[in-house]
Amino acid sequence: MLLVGGSVLLMVGFFALLFLGVPIGVALGLSGAVVILVEQLGILALPTNVYTGIASYPLLALPMFVLAGMVFERAGVALRLVEFAIACVGNRRGALGIVAVIVCMVLGGISGSGPADAAAVAMVMIPSMNAQGYPKPFSASLIAAAGSTAILIPPSLAFIIYAVMVPGVSVPALFAAGMFPGIIAGLSLLVPLLWFAKRDGFGAPVAGLDRPPLGRTFRRALWGLVAPIIILGGMRSGAFTPTEAAVVAVFYGLFVGVFVYRTLDLRSIFDVLVESAEISAIVLMIKTLAGIFAHAGSTLGAFDAFAATLVGIAHSPAVMMAAIMLILLIAGMLLDAISIFLIFIPILIPIARQFGWDLTWFGVVMTMNLAIGTFTPPMAVNLMVTCRIAGVSMESTVKWVIWMVVAMGAATALVIVVPDIAMWLPRTLGYR
Repeated sequence: MLLVGGSVLLMVGFFALLFLGVPIGVALGLSGAVVILVEQLGILALPTNVYTGIASYPLLALPMFVLAGMVFERAGVALRLVEFAIACVGNRRGALGIVAVIVCMVLGGISGSGPADAAAVAMVMIPSMNAQGYPKPFSASLIAAAGSTAILIPPSLAFIIYAVMVPGVSVPALFAAGMFPGIIAGLSLLVPLLWFAKRDGFGAPVAGLDRPPLGRTFRRALWGLVAPIIILGGMRSGAFTPTEAAVVAVFYGLFVGVFVYRTLDLRSIFDVLVESAEISAIVLMIKTLAGIFAHAGSTLGAFDAFAATLVGIAHSPAVMMAAIMLILLIAGMLLDAISIFLIFIPILIPIARQFGWDLTWFGVVMTMNLAIGTFTPPMAVNLMVTCRIAGVSMESTVKWVIWMVVAMGAATALVIVVPDIAMWLPRTLGYR
């Protein structure tokens, strides 16, 4: 009776609070605390649960990568990467759309934050794309979708949260496993881009437009292009851990912004520190409160019981995977990726273990699905950012977003069917 009553109270209380508009972190912590108190699970242990929710060395990388991403954004790296990408792609149909996708992917390899990347690229690209005939809703949709690859291409904030929550999964293994799926997800967006550019006639080559000098634009963008190599290469060589890599990225970004590009002064650095601290505090607070929810659910056995029920309903691994992907897709349309991890990982990991799925691969598949949610209305955070910059309504983007969802959904299905796409690199690098 303890299991049934406490579990029902936990889940019903949580979703009732969400329905009432309570912030997700408060809903997680409050519902968990109430169950701990009612079921007498040890309310005095609550401060310890709060502390252990964030007392994790790998989790230190999260605020550092948030800060690194904002430093590179304010340093003007995006503009220089756009110039170099234009020089590489040339003056052809759909060129600016291709540039937007490529730059989003490269920036994703620096910050790991989709909204930050989408904002940086949208500010630079949308005026140029509009002048070349791209509809603003289409540009907003494309950049929002391309920005979602930031949580796949390492370093990824979502992967850090997943590794902290799932025992036996390392951050380097997840970073390596997300590389090729992230690239495939980004390249998949070129299919609808080129199709619509050809069908509707936008993004046509501009007569008389000179191609920027490749050498000069490469030299200007080199400092940004080197950043992912330093971060990932340093981790692979053993020079520093993922947490230390985040710190290195911050100081590298400050060096580039202050001494190379000369775009950062003391005032802008102070603003970046304040904004990144606010973002990190929000994420860590949600993580802390989610620890209370997780403690209540695991003590009651609610998560294992729910997982066993799902496994009993769907005996086939294929059916179960399809059901999980559908649930995550719907959740991704309403919540951010980190919140979904905090809610669903305690439920889904027992299911993954039951079917013998590799937990590193499962984390990548989950994250690919959640990446789709970041640009799928109604609560698409990336799309909110790009729509605001483009000055268009989210409703106007739906007819374009649908095709971006289909393209990235196909990329996700490919990684599910062929796990080696994700697992080959971590095995080759010795992480598995």
